[in-house]
This record gives sequence, C-alpha cells and structure tokens, in this order.
Amino acid sequence: MLSRTLILKSASLKPVERMVRGSRLFRPLVGRFIAGDTLEESIEASEVLLRRKLKVTLDYLGENTQTEREALEAKATYIRMLDRIADVPEFREFANPLRAATPPSDPSTAVAVQIKPRQDQEKISADPLNISIKLTQCGLDQGEPFAEQNFREVLQSAKRHGNFVRVDMEASAYTERTIQMIERVWPEYKNTGTVLQSYLYRTDEDVERMVALGARVRLVKGAYLEPASVAHPEKAKVDEAYVRQAKRLLDAAFYPAIATQDEAIIKELNAYVAEKGIDKSRFEYQMLYGIRRDLQESLVAQGYNVRIYVPFGDSWYPYFTRRLAERPANALFIVKSLFKG
Repeated sequence: MLSRTLILKSASLKPVERMVRGSRLFRPLVGRFIAGDTLEESIEASEVLLRRKLKVTLDYLGENTQTEREALEAKATYIRMLDRIADVPEFREFANPLRAATPPSDPSTAVAVQIKPRQDQEKISADPLNISIKLTQCGLDQGEPFAEQNFREVLQSAKRHGNFVRVDMEASAYTERTIQMIERVWPEYKNTGTVLQSYLYRTDEDVERMVALGARVRLVKGAYLEPASVAHPEKAKVDEAYVRQAKRLLDAAFYPAIATQDEAIIKELNAYVAEKGIDKSRFEYQMLYGIRRDLQESLVAQGYNVRIYVPFGDSWYPYFTRRLAERPANALFIVKSLFKG
C-alpha cells in the first residue's frame, strides 16, 4: 500500500503535478472531493447538502499568495462568498432574527450585527452555512499587519451578515502565528475560530489556550507532511491524542467541531457524550465533501449536528493530494490504471 508520506512527497514533484492535472484518470476523483471551480457551483452543492439537513462550510481553495494583489483578490472573494451566502434561503431564515429585514442582495443597506458575548455566540454556532479561510491566502507571507487587516475586513463582513469565519490551520510553521492572530482579533470579533491539529506535540497546550479564550475550535488529525520533531509519526499516537483532545473540547470548549470520518473514534466519542450528559446541540461533527455520505446521514438521523467541508476553486491540487494521502487506496488504483494504459 502506498504510504501517506510517499504520496505527499511524490505529489510535490512538478512532473507529477502536471500528470495529475492533465490526466483524465484523475477527473472523477477531483470531482468527488471538489465541488467545482466557481462559487455558484459550490453554492449549488451546498444547497443539496442543506436539504439533507447537513450544515456546510465553504472553502475557497488556495494558499500562500505570492503578492499583495493576490491576497487582496482572495479577500474580495471571501467577502463575495459571505454576500452570496446571505442570499441562500436556509441562511436567510437563520439570520433573520440577527439582522434587520433588509434585502440580502443589497449589503450596503444591511444593519450591522452586534455580536454580544455569549448570547449571540450561541446563535452564531447554529449557522447553517459559513466559510473557512486561510491566513496565507490573506497575505500572511506578505506580512502579519497586512494579513490581519484583510482578515478583519472579512470578519467585519461576516459580522454584518451574522455569519462565522473559520481560520484553517496550515503547516506547523504557521501554527503559532495563526493562534496569536485569533487572540488579537477576538476582543472585537467573536465570530471567528480556528483549527487545531492533533498530530502536533503542542496541541494539548493550544487546546487550553482556545478553551480559555472561548473561541470555536475544529479538531483535525493533521494532513501536512511534518517532521517527527514537531508531530507524531505514528498513527496510533495521533489517534490517542485526537480522542484525548476531543474529549477535553467536548467538556470545556464552546461548540467544538469534531472533524473525523473515523467510525471507531466517533463511536467512542458518542459514548462519552452520552455518559457525560453532553447535549448533542453543543457540538458538531465535520466531514469532508465526497467522503462517507452514509456516515453523515446516520449521524444526522441520530440527532447530531454534521457539517460538510465543501471546497471549490481552480487551485485544487494541494488540497486534492492531501485527500489522496489520507486514502492511499485511491492513489494505488490510479497508479495501476496508468500502467494498464
């Protein structure tokens, strides 16, 4: 079986990237994991999920902008996403108590939503459709003040619509800078949160920082290729850390998102929730677009909140290769197909 490390290292080679982008063999898999190239395609996919009683977070694919101009374009896309989401019927129904009844297609006349410390956070946590962003797409590599200003403008737009913005966690070189930026904007913008990666040794401490802050956390195992000096190389250790941190978040955090398709872990956490008397409305499971629809529907039928991470855009290659690395059987099938001609 192809290993996760081998897939990620191979995928970083330019000839491999050109082959993947150009080969018809990859198109069905790309379509499975990516909702489309455009915002409208992602909205159409989201509305299908919403009708199935699932929640959604939209991700505009891309990371590590090379220029300030690229970062400003990404910021503008994030704001367009929030404006478009405001027109989705399920979101309009959710947001109506939070804002004045102004035409959603005219954001210039919308009344700003004043996020109050716990009461409005409780409402925001139920949002049916929000967005996930990357700080490197906001220009973090071009400078923290520049990226933070872009981030704040996105948060202000989300605040006006009564929506939430999740900051995706990237490679470990960005972890501390991401958490610090969340801590800086938090006093003004309670409509944000971030992601923590269980495979990093530091994550137990980061969980406590976010619990103390009160920000929403999505917990993931971690998908980047990291050295053993900063991350657990053994799957068993990652799983152990994930369960421990998930239980801590369920006990103490505000509306955590447990992002996993691992049925054994989900079963253990469901038993923990039942044992501790934690209401199912106090957290959500998150899963990736195109993966385990059966499990998604089973959890919804049991009364759990389930949110689907829906990516779109033409910069899909890095995201796609990380998904392949999580499911090596898909990559092995393609390699066999290539040799068969």
